[in-house]
Amino acid sequence: MDLDALRTPTRFLQSLGLSLPPELELQELESWWEAEGNAISMMIDRLGTPWLRAFDRFGRRVDEILYPPDYRRMLLQGYRAGAVWHAFEGAGLPTAFLVGYLTAFYDAGLYCPYTVSLATALALHKYGDAELQARFLPPLLRRDGEVWQGATWMTEAGGGSDLGATVETVARPEGSRWRLTGEKYFASNVGAELALVAARPEGAPRTVRGLALFLLPRYREDGGLNYTIRRLKDKIGTRAVPTGEVELRHSEAYLLGRPEDGIYLILEALNVSRVSNSIGSVALMQRAMAEAFAFAERRIAFGRPILQHPLLRRQFEERLQTLRAAFALAWTTVHMLDAVRKEQPPYSPRYHLFRLLTHLAKYWTAEQAVQTAKWAMEVHGGIGVLGEYPVERWLREAMILPIWEGTPHRQILDGLEAMARKGAHHLLMEFLFPEADPRVLEEMRERVEAHLRRTPEEQEAEAEPLFRDLARFAAETLIRRYLRAD
Repeated sequence: MDLDALRTPTRFLQSLGLSLPPELELQELESWWEAEGNAISMMIDRLGTPWLRAFDRFGRRVDEILYPPDYRRMLLQGYRAGAVWHAFEGAGLPTAFLVGYLTAFYDAGLYCPYTVSLATALALHKYGDAELQARFLPPLLRRDGEVWQGATWMTEAGGGSDLGATVETVARPEGSRWRLTGEKYFASNVGAELALVAARPEGAPRTVRGLALFLLPRYREDGGLNYTIRRLKDKIGTRAVPTGEVELRHSEAYLLGRPEDGIYLILEALNVSRVSNSIGSVALMQRAMAEAFAFAERRIAFGRPILQHPLLRRQFEERLQTLRAAFALAWTTVHMLDAVRKEQPPYSPRYHLFRLLTHLAKYWTAEQAVQTAKWAMEVHGGIGVLGEYPVERWLREAMILPIWEGTPHRQILDGLEAMARKGAHHLLMEFLFPEADPRVLEEMRERVEAHLRRTPEEQEAEAEPLFRDLARFAAETLIRRYLRAD
């Protein structure tokens, strides 16, 4: 098994048999990270997190996010390489996720702005009218320093899972625009030029069916601030990405799609981020393993490098297998997203298969990232917990991944709904059939069917073991489809 493939993202991707489009220039992006980006990223994580300047020297509200000088240069690398524009005018949506994979290997938090910018651009392209697209889409697809960023703001102080009950932001129509009033509690990539915002049109029911999706610019048409930032969050990880509390006061916004379809559009945006979360989780797994591998080659204990000790060598080999399986599952969701990205409600059965795979991937890859980062610290021993070395950072970054865009509980329950109400497990078994062991496939099918015959309370209470095993089964089966066997 080729442990050397762990050293860099492109070596790992090529070891899996993936062909990297020449126009992607992934090697050039990787070279920049190795030569410059790594040091910038480490410095920002330790010393240079962004801060908020609310007023200018004349007392005018500006809400400016201030960054270390090199942050913007680091951020622009991914936008120039095609983390967003490739999905529309380049080598295609999967290529945009390859840029994300490489970015997340070096800085998992930095992948967040690219993710939410991509989700914003996809929603605008799909549901915005011609005038909105002409006005707002080109800045999101720029390849220079003037590129705009996007964001997705759904969560309010009451929580993010039960949006139907917790979204208090109200939308009132005003001609061709709407006015939004409310607050968003976890606003990732705050300061973005555009944001997707969940709000409830005035008079709509206080359920998820009453929500609609809006496009919110950073500035009003008259040039004034369209939203204000109360404060930035102090987070355990993703320190370079500003997350804040946003106040909306009669803020100008534009409706995307039909109001009655709002919850579906919101979930579409979240599912783009969940696919990205899976890709970022796998990239972080590889980075943690690469750090552990580089250390284990040179750390001498009991007369030889610790990598040569049978127990640790076996752990490396087993974790590499898990890494490959995790990539197979995550990469499948990328291709499924590409296949269904143009669908609108009501969705086809193929879309519900995508949903189930995405919930499985987001749940399982995020947990594997946490466990792999923890194990990498153990390989380093005591120095693994010291802030002066990079290993502890990967565990901090990994801890965000199971929570962002839906906790493990949310993925399990939504995946269970896709199986119970949409029969997505039947499509999943058909999808896995060509590569699956027939006996194991039939056993898994029978487990799912037996589980769905239980009462709703029993289904929920006992869902996690089934969901975990189903995710691992799908991942290990998909290796045979996407990855080259050793």
